[in-house]
Amino acid sequence: MDDTIQIGSRGDFGLWAIEVAKQIVGEQGFELAQAAREGTEDDVRAAGNALGQAITNALLDVFDGLLDEGPADAA
Repeated sequence: MDDTIQIGSRGDFGLWAIEVAKQIVGEQGFELAQAAREGTEDDVRAAGNALGQAITNALLDVFDGLLDEGPADAA
């Protein structure tokens, strides 16, 4: 998620969301599944929190990008 992309339409946003979701599930979802299968309750909790944090970070990244491109910058 280090690459900058231009979101100019709802379709672009949808594609971005799908790609970010695939990346998050690929990285964090595996850890959660592994913790659920082999770990303790604390391992599951930590993996679930990491998954939630990855989702939060992605949403904040796009929100920050929207603020950077807000109406004040368009003038």
